[in-house]
Amino acid sequence: MAPDQSDRAPLISIERLAGLLGAAAGARGPAAATLLDVRWSLSGPPGRELYAVGHIPGARFVDLDHQLAGRPGPNGEGGRHPLPSADDFQAVMRSLGVSDDRPVVVYDAADSTSAARAWWLLRYFSHADVRVLDGGYAAWATAGLPIATGDAPGGPEPGAATATGNFIAVPGAMPVADADAAAKLAVEGILLDARAAARFRGEVEPIDPVAGHIPGALSAPTRDNVGPDDRFLPTEILRTRFASLGANCVNGREVGVYCGSGVTAAHQVLALELAGIKALLYPGSWSDWVTDPARPVATGE
Repeated sequence: MAPDQSDRAPLISIERLAGLLGAAAGARGPAAATLLDVRWSLSGPPGRELYAVGHIPGARFVDLDHQLAGRPGPNGEGGRHPLPSADDFQAVMRSLGVSDDRPVVVYDAADSTSAARAWWLLRYFSHADVRVLDGGYAAWATAGLPIATGDAPGGPEPGAATATGNFIAVPGAMPVADADAAAKLAVEGILLDARAAARFRGEVEPIDPVAGHIPGALSAPTRDNVGPDDRFLPTEILRTRFASLGANCVNGREVGVYCGSGVTAAHQVLALELAGIKALLYPGSWSDWVTDPARPVATGE
């Protein structure tokens, strides 16, 4: 998928995607990209009902809890959304039509917080061309672009979206950290906590059994990566934001990110990449950290 001026890799604009899909449909050729609908909410059920009401033509629905995560270990080790095995992830992606030689575009309701999980996993498992639809389904629908309904994928070329893919999942293409590495990074590098500020401070904790944050981590809520329109902020603003936290391209300090269970942290990794900064992700995140009572917990700023 060749980028143009409307794109900021790894993002794709609704205009660019509409053009690609329209060109493929007009030529009656193969699908321009594999589309994955990753609508999900921490507090709600999977977004399949939303998908049935309306989705981008040709998109396949992805259940984040079951298809973009493995099973938690005994006593919750690994966190609420551990990384899936390569075999499991490969099987799911192939069933959704993902192939190594075809671009993948992922989207969610609007702000890309769950779509980024699919983006990161595909990148981690070595897919070379994955984009996040900036502004998500809301931007697409608001623009009056074509919508499909029903629980089966729709599109101009019947069968194209449901063909089995040939994706080969090879783990390790994106850097990760375990709990020990995250603790070290909080002292020797930059460790960003992507959760809401109140959760970081330990004032509220809606889902995990312990409130607070990893000592030495810095609060950097994912929500601050996007503007009121739920699209990513301009690159220079993101660079300024992360530089204020000590994360930049020139000081040589390694950067890592965690959240509650490794979902919204992927959004932070994406925003950092837009700013030109490579970052580690702690997949188990806070929900893994608190499974060991010997690990320290900090509260407040």
